[in-house]
Amino acid sequence: MDTRFQLTVDCADPQRMVAFWAPALDYVPEPPPEGHATWRAYWQSLGVPPEELPPGAGDLPESIVDPTGRGPRIWFQAVPEAKTIKNRFHLDLKPGGGRGVPRDERIERVDAVVEQVVAAGATVLRVNDDPDSGHYAVALLDPEGNEFDVV
Repeated sequence: MDTRFQLTVDCADPQRMVAFWAPALDYVPEPPPEGHATWRAYWQSLGVPPEELPPGAGDLPESIVDPTGRGPRIWFQAVPEAKTIKNRFHLDLKPGGGRGVPRDERIERVDAVVEQVVAAGATVLRVNDDPDSGHYAVALLDPEGNEFDVV
């Protein structure tokens, strides 16, 4: 069975999330369908009522895609309510390479990505460093407070 899925992230500012997550995941902003200058124009061509398209909706990309076609599409859906509780689902970015990579090298790789995502707007929550077990990871928040890890 070939199961395809899209990951949908509720947020306040889809364009900010696209700008943050596209480079963090090596994704690209999803262009509108062929023949349409914007997603808004595409949605209007489908007959989406104007009241369902608030100002700015679809004028810029609100989704990102894996340019290799392997990963899922990620849509950042604007919602009126703010995030209020801890995520029950989060992403792990895995630049470290796993336990087969020497620990010092894994730490370097993880810290390099952490530096990039912090420069792009992430906030470090905590560093999970356990030399005895060899574990090293950094827990962060994206620009809207969603948790993710770099391992």
